[in-house]
Amino acid sequence: MPMPKKKSPHSLAAINHIVVLMLENRSFDHMLGYLYADNGNVSAAGQPFEGLTGRESNPGASGAAPVEVFEIAPGTASTYYMPGADPGEGYAATNAQLFGSSTAPVPPVASNQGFVSNFDSTLAWEAKQKWSILPGTVAADIMGMHTPRTLPVLCALARGFAVCDHWFGAAPTETLPNRAFVHAGTSQGHMDDKTKSFTAGTIYASLGKKNVSWKIYGYTADPLTRMSFPDLVDAPDANFGHFADFQADAANGTLAGYSFLEPSWGSSGNSQHPNYDVALGEQYIHDVYTALRHGPAWNETLLIVTYDEHGGCYDHVPPPTNAVPPDASTGEFGFDFRRFGPRVPTLLISPWIPPGTVLRAPAGAMPFDHTSILRTVETRWSIPSLTARDAAATDVSAALSLQAPRTDDPLAGITPPVSKGANPAAGRPSHLQQVYAELVSALPVPDAHGNTAHAMPALHTEAEYDRYIDERLAAWKASRPASASR
Repeated sequence: MPMPKKKSPHSLAAINHIVVLMLENRSFDHMLGYLYADNGNVSAAGQPFEGLTGRESNPGASGAAPVEVFEIAPGTASTYYMPGADPGEGYAATNAQLFGSSTAPVPPVASNQGFVSNFDSTLAWEAKQKWSILPGTVAADIMGMHTPRTLPVLCALARGFAVCDHWFGAAPTETLPNRAFVHAGTSQGHMDDKTKSFTAGTIYASLGKKNVSWKIYGYTADPLTRMSFPDLVDAPDANFGHFADFQADAANGTLAGYSFLEPSWGSSGNSQHPNYDVALGEQYIHDVYTALRHGPAWNETLLIVTYDEHGGCYDHVPPPTNAVPPDASTGEFGFDFRRFGPRVPTLLISPWIPPGTVLRAPAGAMPFDHTSILRTVETRWSIPSLTARDAAATDVSAALSLQAPRTDDPLAGITPPVSKGANPAAGRPSHLQQVYAELVSALPVPDAHGNTAHAMPALHTEAEYDRYIDERLAAWKASRPASASR
């Protein structure tokens, strides 16, 4: 491995490669709440950790007895499909989970006591719509939490490097607005997935202006992110790849300065979206880390593993209300962007980070959210902020506190788990596949007569959506000038 460069006061000078893996729809407590339960919620480095005590509860549905949090049992058919169905995740559902009402009170003081009730109503609605529900699922299952026994990869990395226990979703709503914040520092006022693309400038355009290399990777398909922003649609094809390309880049020492990785979006994929197979996501996290750990640039790399939003999964910490709005306009539903979404799991992984680190933003600062990733990239390469939100964000450089890189491997001897159950959603198209198909259907692909008008065909299965997306992208690329591929 190359000799590490001398570190500067902001601790990022040794880092030449920032890699982000963003997974789907899991809350902090659901994935990491029991991380340090065996040590009284204190890390091995002696740092306090905002985890579960096991006494947290929610009122039962329809006046039933309170439901306490409980550990998801390892080795069962349902272990990696909990909570068994897709919880509510939009703005109204998140309000119901936090406040007990679809409308936030004034002031917005959250009690986080509506998760069971909201899951109960969500299950009833999904049953009528014939959505995928694991047989036997009940509202109380939303209080089931993973442990280091069920998530050995995620938890070993969280213990072995740094975990951010006060990292919040950028907005209290679903996937696409939160993903917009990590790429552009704003959702431009949008608060649900009805808006599928955004016109804001991205961090990738800013990196290009600084001649800093970047690349976005899908898993076995081109990345959805590319279709979400005009400056990415028009970017060279060489800036996009698949996970196999990422593995090759890591092994060959050709990683870009900034890399962003997506999971596979199908219901049989590794995104960890409820109720898909969480074990496949454990394998993906393992594979990303292993590719970097064994590559020649490991001593120059910071890997950030995070999740776009909580996805309706229980968390006991009320989201703060000191978020800086990204811009002046009021958002959809009258939302002012001054409060965050619930906590999401976030890990910081680098040989410059001591084991057992629990990192939070400094007292008085805006807490970590997805724009802390932007702030970290901007700090490392002296890039101007995109919006007022990332201008106010805190970077994660404080985690990189060692004077020399470590050589140990916290994942040594750790084997990713394998699910024993059958995926209840397998073969069904996922929401983000549907989003992706709609976006690629609008690409200007000329037919034999030069016409670009196109109507998306009827698609019914996971495989049909994958095929359509791949074929449509291939046709679009083939129709572009040769210079677009470079």
